[in-house]
Amino acid sequence: MTIRVMLVDDQALLRTGFRMVLSAQPDMEVVAEASDGAQAVELAGNTPVDVVLMDVRMPVLDGVGATARICAAENAPKVLILTTFDLDEYAFSALRVGASGFMLKDVPPDELLAAIRSVHAGDAVVAPSTTRRLIDRFTAVMPSLSGEKQHPELTRLTDREREVLLLVAQGLSNGEIARQLVLSEATVKTHVGRILTKLELRDRVQAVVLAYETGLVRASGL
Repeated sequence: MTIRVMLVDDQALLRTGFRMVLSAQPDMEVVAEASDGAQAVELAGNTPVDVVLMDVRMPVLDGVGATARICAAENAPKVLILTTFDLDEYAFSALRVGASGFMLKDVPPDELLAAIRSVHAGDAVVAPSTTRRLIDRFTAVMPSLSGEKQHPELTRLTDREREVLLLVAQGLSNGEIARQLVLSEATVKTHVGRILTKLELRDRVQAVVLAYETGLVRASGL
C-alpha cells in the first residue's frame, strides 16, 4: 500500500528536500504540498492524504490551527509535526489538538521514514530522546486548553494501568514496558488499550500529554 503524504512548510527548499527523500521510497508518494496552514486545510479536504508532515510556524494559519481543523474532519489523515524544538512551543499544543506525534526537522531520513510508516499504521510517534525535555518545558509555560489541572477519569485506572501509563509517558514501547514490569507484550497492549478507552484518548501521544498535564508523572517522582 502506498502512503500518500502531504508536505506543509512555508520554506520551499525544505519541502523539496523532504519530497526527494519520500519520493525515493517504493511505498510513499507526495500527493500535495502547502506553504501555509490555510492551504493545507483546503488541500486535506479535497485530496486523498494518509499522512501530513506539518510545520508549526507558518503565515496565514499556523500548524496548530491547521492540525486542529484537519484532525476534526471525518476520516482525517494522520498529522506528524515537524519542529525545531528550541523555537516551536506550539508543537505541544498541536499534540493536544490531534497530531499523532512530533519529530525534529533535522531528523535523519531513516528515522523520518520510520515515523511516517508508524503513524500511518496507527501508532503514535513519541521519541524517548525528546519526549521528557519537550513536555517538561512546555507544561511549565503553556496554559491548559481546558483550564483544568485534574482529569477525573484518572480515578478509573487500576494501579497496574496507572503504572503502565507512567511508563508510556516516559516514551517506552510496549516491549520495553513488558520487560520492566515482567509482563507479556500482549498484556501490556491490553492495558494500554484500556487506558486509552477509559480516558477517552486517541493514542499514546495524548496519553503522554495527559500524564504530564495532570502532574501524574511528577507526582510519582519520574
